[in-house]
Amino acid sequence: MIKAAYIHIPFCEHICHYCDFNKVFLKGQPVDEYLDALEKEIKLTAANNQHALSTVFVGGGTPTSLNAKQLERLCAIISENLVLDKNAEYTFEANPGDLAPDKLKALYDGGVNRLSFGVQSFNDELLQRIGRTHRAKDVFSSVEAANKIGFDNISIDLMYSLPGQTVEDFAATLKQAFTLDIQHFSGYSLIIEPKTVFYNLLRKGKLLTPGEDAEATMYRLLMEEMEKHGYKQYEISNFAKEGYESIHNITYWNNAEYYGFGAGAHGYVNGYRRSNFGPLKKYMEPLAEGNLPLLDNHKVTRTEQMEEELFLGLRKNSGVSLNSFKEKYNQDIETLFADELKGLLERGLISMDDGNLKLTYNGRFLGNEVFQSFIGIL
Repeated sequence: MIKAAYIHIPFCEHICHYCDFNKVFLKGQPVDEYLDALEKEIKLTAANNQHALSTVFVGGGTPTSLNAKQLERLCAIISENLVLDKNAEYTFEANPGDLAPDKLKALYDGGVNRLSFGVQSFNDELLQRIGRTHRAKDVFSSVEAANKIGFDNISIDLMYSLPGQTVEDFAATLKQAFTLDIQHFSGYSLIIEPKTVFYNLLRKGKLLTPGEDAEATMYRLLMEEMEKHGYKQYEISNFAKEGYESIHNITYWNNAEYYGFGAGAHGYVNGYRRSNFGPLKKYMEPLAEGNLPLLDNHKVTRTEQMEEELFLGLRKNSGVSLNSFKEKYNQDIETLFADELKGLLERGLISMDDGNLKLTYNGRFLGNEVFQSFIGIL
């Protein structure tokens, strides 16, 4: 039973130096034709879904790079072709400074009830260095405008271990962030991906990052300050006030199925992990002929399902339930991964608490290493 949908809008007015998501410059792009194709894909894929969705997440790219009329149409496409539960979480990603009053109104009137702002930092010099076009003042004005129109579920993304960033600078960013009194934060360390500006600079020896020790200190500071300010950590990188945990994110970490619509989008449908063509032309052409724009459609094996259950579920602070795993797969985690568990337990990176397998506090700093332990074992 599929209860979630991700919708990708690949257009950006500016490309950030660290971004490797599927995106294109907005200027001169066939936005309206793209929305036509997106509607066709949703109709072809979800027409027979009889279950109301618990969450819809519209990401990018920059969804709010669309104009107000296009945003109205996008919201109409979603509401007319997808059934949402009356209490569904309905999120749009947004750039601070992007949301003029008419765009905010289009989203609010269209049923959107959660906004996720890509803030990254409150240091204007650092924002410029990483290729962001907004400034700290835009964050405050955007959140204020969103609150004023009626949005009461707002998240912001922050980044640490950025080039030239110090621990003191990140502490100052956190201090400013908490003055917003919003409901949710995500905090991510910089990962330098191929085909990005930062990757090219790194290869040329022109990118200086803070280093692993400083990164660990920033992550420790993030966790401590979030707890101090009343935000509960429920996943490695996510923190929320009580009752405001992201339903959509939890869908992924619970290894549940979800639709993925749009150019380059990924989905997990009826046991298949699928991905769409990324280039706009390759995405739109099959849909014009009434066909899905699938680049890959991989049947997830039982072994892969069990591995994914662990490395996704361990991201959550609640961890992976041993009983739930056994009910789902008729297998014992402790038997399947006996040697791996023994080694990780001895190193103090995981714990067994109340029938749940969890990362320890120290394990959060080496999460990727823990996750890799369960890949290719079965």
